[in-house]
Amino acid sequence: MSAPPLGAPDLLACEHPAERLLARLEGVKETGPGRWIARCPSHQDKHPSLSIREIGDGRVLIHDFGGCSASDVMAVVRLSLADLFEKPPPNLGPLPKRQRWDRGDVWQLLAHEAAIAAIAANDAAAGRPVSPADAERAGLAADRLSDAVVTLGVRL
Repeated sequence: MSAPPLGAPDLLACEHPAERLLARLEGVKETGPGRWIARCPSHQDKHPSLSIREIGDGRVLIHDFGGCSASDVMAVVRLSLADLFEKPPPNLGPLPKRQRWDRGDVWQLLAHEAAIAAIAANDAAAGRPVSPADAERAGLAADRLSDAVVTLGVRL
């Protein structure tokens, strides 16, 4: 990794956030305008799993498909999450409380997952064989429905 030693002056402070980050990563490949992939410095990455995207307003988005958090990635290269921004966001105080999801969308998604689970249950009850892909999807539907029950605090 090309992160400077602790205590070294940050010679990259004047660069754009993407340049500041990319200079500290290995295996960087440009995949399009303002988009790159690189090997994640937070885990032993044989193939690039870290996606980097520069947004028009100067922000940089990162996502590791290997599962590392943005905080972990930035800590390893000795940068902070604030270094992903061209200028610090204004301190606007606490965000107002608001509903996280549209209620109608949630019900539609739950109904879809319930339909998938019901189809799988009906096939199993009728003795029809279930493909591995269908069994996996039915399991995902069951997991999502179970998570919804827990999130909503429903007591069964």
